[in-house]
Amino acid sequence: MSYIDGFVIAVAKANKQKFIDHSREVDPMFMEFGALRVVECWGDDVPDGTVTDFRKSVQATSEEVVVFSWIEWPDKATRDAGMKKMMDDPRMDPAKNPMPFDGKRMIYGGFQPIVELS
Repeated sequence: MSYIDGFVIAVAKANKQKFIDHSREVDPMFMEFGALRVVECWGDDVPDGTVTDFRKSVQATSEEVVVFSWIEWPDKATRDAGMKKMMDDPRMDPAKNPMPFDGKRMIYGGFQPIVELS
C-alpha cells in the first residue's frame, strides 16, 4: 500500500508566485526520487475553528494563506530512500534554494493509508 507525507504551512499572500516557482523547482525532485504524485493546495475555504484549525496550527497571520500539501509514495521504503536523497541533494541547499515560507512553523508527518477509494 502507498505511503503519504503530509504538510501544512503558512505562506505570505504576497509570496504566492514565489511558492509556485519554488514548488515547480523542488517537486520534480520528489518524483525523480520515487514519488508517484505531489500535490500543493493553496487555501481557499479554510474556516476559523473554535478550539483549533489549520490557521492556528501554523500560526498563520492575516497576511498569510494556509497551504496543504502531500506526496504520495509507492511504499514507506521508497519514501525513506527518496527523502534521504532529497536531504542530501545539493539542489536543496537553503542558500541556493530558499523556502518562501517559515519552515519552523511547518507541520509534517508520514502516514500509512488505512482506507483508499478510487
